[in-house]
Amino acid sequence: METSTRRIAMLCLLAAVLGLAGGGAAWVLLRLIALLTNLALLHRVGWTLPSFARFHPGPLVVPVAAAGGLIVALLAKWSPVIKGHGIPEAMEAVLTRQSRISPRAAVAKPLSAAIAIGTGGPFGAEGPIIVTGGAIGSLIGQILPVSPAERKILLASGAAAGMAATFGTPLAAVVLAIELLLFEFSTRAFVPLVVSSAIAAGVHSALFGSAPLFAVPPHDYAGLVKLPFFAILGLLCGLLAAVVTKGLFAIEAGYRRLPVSEFWHPVIGGVAFGIVGMLAPRALGVGYDAIGDVLAGRLALGALAALAAAKLIAWWLALASGTSGGTLAPLLLIGGSFGGILGTLAARAVPGLHLTPGAVALVAMSAVFGAATRATFASIVFLFELTGDYRVILPLMVATVLATVVAAALSRESIMTEKLLRRGLRVHTRYEVDVLQTTMVRDVMTREVETLSPDTTVAEGRRRFSNGGHGAYPIVDGQGRVAGIVSRGDLLRLPDSDLLPLREVASRDVVTVGPDDPLVVALQRMLDDEIEHLPVVLDGRLVGICTRTDILRARQRHLDLERLQRGWGTGVL
Repeated sequence: METSTRRIAMLCLLAAVLGLAGGGAAWVLLRLIALLTNLALLHRVGWTLPSFARFHPGPLVVPVAAAGGLIVALLAKWSPVIKGHGIPEAMEAVLTRQSRISPRAAVAKPLSAAIAIGTGGPFGAEGPIIVTGGAIGSLIGQILPVSPAERKILLASGAAAGMAATFGTPLAAVVLAIELLLFEFSTRAFVPLVVSSAIAAGVHSALFGSAPLFAVPPHDYAGLVKLPFFAILGLLCGLLAAVVTKGLFAIEAGYRRLPVSEFWHPVIGGVAFGIVGMLAPRALGVGYDAIGDVLAGRLALGALAALAAAKLIAWWLALASGTSGGTLAPLLLIGGSFGGILGTLAARAVPGLHLTPGAVALVAMSAVFGAATRATFASIVFLFELTGDYRVILPLMVATVLATVVAAALSRESIMTEKLLRRGLRVHTRYEVDVLQTTMVRDVMTREVETLSPDTTVAEGRRRFSNGGHGAYPIVDGQGRVAGIVSRGDLLRLPDSDLLPLREVASRDVVTVGPDDPLVVALQRMLDDEIEHLPVVLDGRLVGICTRTDILRARQRHLDLERLQRGWGTGVL
């Protein structure tokens, strides 16, 4: 349905508020994570995220992580939606609960994430911030009188504000919201998204500075000769993304088979990733500093391999347990380390390509994240915004798209949708034209309409119903105007009335549709009035009739577009 300019302006005003709220939420959550991390792991007071490059944890890191898991489990008793990285729950709210998220989630999600990450959880803060922004948008949409569709836009605008405020990447935030949360692309949705993301990115600049979150390495992607390498990189990153997603699903299944209550899973997960952290401290926490080292090429080949493996295992064990945390930063670190390894090997094997490990790591980040989440376009735009260099677009596109193709072939569900599928919810992620919006009534209506006159008797009408296959007939006068409509049920409810003319028994309040109306209007009128036949009227005269079967036939035509047709090269493919 069309949205008025006034409603769009109202959504933009609310989106501006969400942009400010998302920026504030990002600042508060990052500071809270930094404080808890310093207190729990380094035993000091600090408001900036510490580096674990020289952190040597003792055995105390394990009980600290377990305690964090216990607190998260207790919070999950109060607000179950906080489990995991939260985006699947936001998608479920959009698809099944009219974009309603409880007020508890807006408090419990950031608090639980801060506790989980602050006690060593191998997560990024961006996922919880995105979910928190979405929850704030949903709450505003529940307080104010808006439609469920508008509430969805507010939820997505809040989520986009959270991402833009964290990374300073407003374009990627808009695209991510469209790919994962909105399930539509329209002016009424796009404009508020841009408003909230732009303002949140401005808040990011004011609070965190204008520099990108990660320092981008010197890079040179020019030349067609390098594209085959990035194509191969994309294929390998697709395999890695499939391993990441399938491994996570397998470990989640392992947790479900444990002979203990689900309540204790986050505690077990805390013990598990705490042990990994004792062996590889840089696998703990948000890992933003580790991502920076990977991009700068400061890590040797062995260190890259150890970091990638430790982060992946710690993240699997933590996220699968149902604790609270994000996916973006871990996937970036895992993908970047993998790319750094391949870039180092390629630079040694083919020095003539002039590839730097950090540059390859940057592309691999996009490929792994896009393939694992199926937010392909968002990941390309995200890494492009981080570099600010248009030359990176071509290798990003090649590697990320190929990685997504490989991952989709090996694993039908993404990290974002597998949990929903287990709950019986299949997420449709294809953006396609709505045939009911683009097909007009005149394209499917029956033009040669069988009608009855107002003077036809009930007895004659019954014979017509017995001999014909129609469920209703329009009553048309001598000038071709619709005077009523009579259905089979109308006549069956009239005993001993054979001689009555139909004008006395037909329904006079006739619901009609115009030939230039879209089918969605016809369907809405059928559903509202619980009817199956709509006379099509132009200038007061009957020109056709539209039935539910006609509408379904239009849908069938759209499905036929997916069928193979014979061509000149039949037998080749």
